[in-house]
Amino acid sequence: MQPGPSASAVGSPRPAPMLARQRQEHILERVAATGGVRVADVVEELGISEMTVRRDITELVTQGLVERVHGGAVAAGPTTLEPRFTAKSTLNLEAKRRIGQAAATMVRPGDSLALSAGTTTLALAQALTELEHFPTLTVITNSLPAAQVLFDAADAARAENRDAPTVVITGGERTPSNALVGLVAIDALSTMRVEWVFLGAHGFTPEAGLMTPNLQEASANQALVAAGRTVVATLDSSKWGVLGLRSFCATRDIEVLVTEAEPDPDGVDALTQAGTRLTIAT
Repeated sequence: MQPGPSASAVGSPRPAPMLARQRQEHILERVAATGGVRVADVVEELGISEMTVRRDITELVTQGLVERVHGGAVAAGPTTLEPRFTAKSTLNLEAKRRIGQAAATMVRPGDSLALSAGTTTLALAQALTELEHFPTLTVITNSLPAAQVLFDAADAARAENRDAPTVVITGGERTPSNALVGLVAIDALSTMRVEWVFLGAHGFTPEAGLMTPNLQEASANQALVAAGRTVVATLDSSKWGVLGLRSFCATRDIEVLVTEAEPDPDGVDALTQAGTRLTIAT
């Protein structure tokens, strides 16, 4: 008599499917830990369908526990809530790196440019230091972290008797996102003209444009926009659909929007109608 198949031969029992409550708790844990979650990540982690994840997010939105954004969800909060720079600096690092590198390729030898504050523009600052023509650039910023990256790279070049770029910091009052704002920053920017202005943002919708929860930072960013010939928005996809207290740049004033994921068709149409060129950082 032949022995019957062992348990290992027929395979272990399939795990019981997670209850909706368990799936939603997983989503909330991810949002609490990182500030946001992507639908694709939950699909991979839990082995469930995209439709199921979107249904769970819809339920959490109904309960006021999260806010829906393009491709996922973020923590629910008032439009005046301003995350600290350290809290944002660990989110979507690979997307921001790709966006920074894609934006840096637009900059030509000898160009002058301005960077706003933000973790995506910080990634752009790092990408600028890797350009062969970095020493020929003039960079103005109201971002303390970006200024530090640029200053360090310039100092390293001088130490090796190589040419170094010109780096200008605006001065002003420091915000939780490490931006320099207020009258000092605005006065400094009001007399400057550059080829490029690269902007980060707390949130974006095609209707409202780029937004921030900090009123003074919005004013400084408006001064940046006025100083530039070409405005480039650098946004990872978690910022789509997120609201801030004040808009500082209308979509029609954005020449190029660089992001890492294709927006939904309505978003693409809105950018096209506004005359904004979409660049996907791959």
